[in-house]
Amino acid sequence: MKLHIYRYDLHLANTFTITHESRDVQPTVIIGLEDQQGNIGWGEATAVPYYGQSQDKLVATLEKHRTLIEDTPLVSPEQYWAALYPVFRENPFEHCAIDIAANDLFGKQQGKPLYELWGLNTDDLPLTNYTIGMADIPEMVRKIKAMPWPLYKIKLGTDHDLEIIRALRAVTEAGFRVDANTGWTAEQTIELAPQLKELGVEFLEQPLPAKDWENQRKVFEYSVLPVMADESCQREDDVASCQGHFHGINIKLVKCGGLTPARRMIAEARRRGLKVMVGCMTESSVGISAIAHLLPLLDYVDMDGALLLSEDIATGVKIEAGKVTYADGPGTGAELIL
Repeated sequence: MKLHIYRYDLHLANTFTITHESRDVQPTVIIGLEDQQGNIGWGEATAVPYYGQSQDKLVATLEKHRTLIEDTPLVSPEQYWAALYPVFRENPFEHCAIDIAANDLFGKQQGKPLYELWGLNTDDLPLTNYTIGMADIPEMVRKIKAMPWPLYKIKLGTDHDLEIIRALRAVTEAGFRVDANTGWTAEQTIELAPQLKELGVEFLEQPLPAKDWENQRKVFEYSVLPVMADESCQREDDVASCQGHFHGINIKLVKCGGLTPARRMIAEARRRGLKVMVGCMTESSVGISAIAHLLPLLDYVDMDGALLLSEDIATGVKIEAGKVTYADGPGTGAELIL
């Protein structure tokens, strides 16, 4: 195979703020794996500083292992992922881009979309939420009014979070999910949960710092709203730890290393009685289209990344009012606009 590497700066339609950072541009790296017949599978990993990722770092790692990537035969995506794992063990973002590309290429070689290769039924898919980043209340209200949607994820972590939810509830009857991005204490979470539930919040995502297992256990026991792990569940080994501390997990492809380990995490979560969500990291339609093929396996999904962009760099799945429509074609259905 031949490895192609591209850098892009994804410009956001609005400034996006969470407790960790604010950004107007999301750098990303797109890779292509091209076989001898000219089929190209596309993959993506966004460069997220909070997780120590930059475009330079991502590209350097991929170039360092170019020969291995190109010379390893693609018998199946699972075999290919396992063959590369020893050198990408500590580089899940790069491994994710490779794995998505390998899955896309394999699907194109087989002439089938991934969900069909996996034997999944796409008749009943969860809706994706649309994310409202942290801002002053009038700006958050403006964003809600500008993007009517049946389901929102609201980023919180301020000293007036309840006031925010009340103001947003006054302008929409849509469902709410709340993501505090580690910005709360256990006491805050337990105290706010009943009031948030009355305001139509479905669940809370990662209220506490990732490693605060003791207090998270208290939240698990006493919160009247379900709590989903995000920062506390990044890799496959984290799923077991979440049992008894969270009601479900939010899987990010770049954190775990791609579609292949994500599918294993989903299966493990099911065995442990956990709800399953897959989230995004403001990817283009390359990464978002990959997430879409996991939808039949999920309870919830947050795949609005490409909707947050002022201009996409790829085509792929379409999302209207939370409902996903798959692109025609095999693999993930994504195609880079070169």
